[in-house]
Amino acid sequence: MTTCKRIYIAGHNGMVGSALRRRLDLQKDLEIVVRERDELDLLSQADVSHFFRTENIDEVYLAAAKVGGILANNDFPADFIYENLMIESNIIHSAHKSNVQKLLFLGSSCIYPKLASQPISESALLSGYLEPTNEPYAIAKIAGIKLCESYNRQYKRDYRCVMPTNLYGENDNFHPKNSHVVPALISRFHKAKVNNENSISVWGSGKPMREFLYIDDMAEASIFVMELEKSVYQFSNRLVSHVNIGTGIDCSIRELAETIAKVVGFRGDILFDLSKPDGTPRKLLDVSLLKDMGWNHKIDLYDGLNRTYKWFLQNQDRIRT
Repeated sequence: MTTCKRIYIAGHNGMVGSALRRRLDLQKDLEIVVRERDELDLLSQADVSHFFRTENIDEVYLAAAKVGGILANNDFPADFIYENLMIESNIIHSAHKSNVQKLLFLGSSCIYPKLASQPISESALLSGYLEPTNEPYAIAKIAGIKLCESYNRQYKRDYRCVMPTNLYGENDNFHPKNSHVVPALISRFHKAKVNNENSISVWGSGKPMREFLYIDDMAEASIFVMELEKSVYQFSNRLVSHVNIGTGIDCSIRELAETIAKVVGFRGDILFDLSKPDGTPRKLLDVSLLKDMGWNHKIDLYDGLNRTYKWFLQNQDRIRT
């Protein structure tokens, strides 16, 4: 008789966690373990410790996090650093104490310095100042990387870290003010189209360059990294503690806005509000390490935006906009 591998997805209702669940559900001989917020408070060390002691978890995908766009990060810095530090610390330490050998921590490309050389390689970590608007969140994510690295060094765990570029897709947060740029613009362009508005204003100059990865590609890449043989992963990743995940292709915010307008069908003018911050001038990840390991993205930006807008239209009744 074979025993199913029990995999805990922390943050299974979020965009990343739900994509991981959809992908892992296609595999046989494993059992997905999830808990709703009212069942397990990830901010409580005692609750998380009890969960791991009683659930016999074999592997963990740590996708739970407090996330948001520039405005949310700027307005709620204490919430972002505290909640993310507590979530990752509780899960990583409790997993170790319960002898969970394999864990994948999902971070963010905001861990890199604001003015890092482009494209940004994994070795750029801690080589310069962070972008001020999301520094608290970035520091929490850096701490997560170092937690995994430290448990690996001291206890010989196999805790891996992946740093995705800007993500978008199904189950994203489409609030026009508290979300990231892709879902916020999809929501705003859709409302402008429905209301027959003549123009829409976008934060900043439109000049910053950004890279975007569709969420299904992110889930596939994460599972790919998690399932690599340890010897292969350690050899390929011998100089760094984490792996970038992205497309290696970027575009300007202006180009992104124009593409979203085309996908949504908004035909008005797109204006740029120069009084609002641009953030980092450019943020393109060097994904050569991931490619050397054997993975490449499959879904291009236009296709991904079309899929995302289709999902948005089908789920308007249950999402906040």
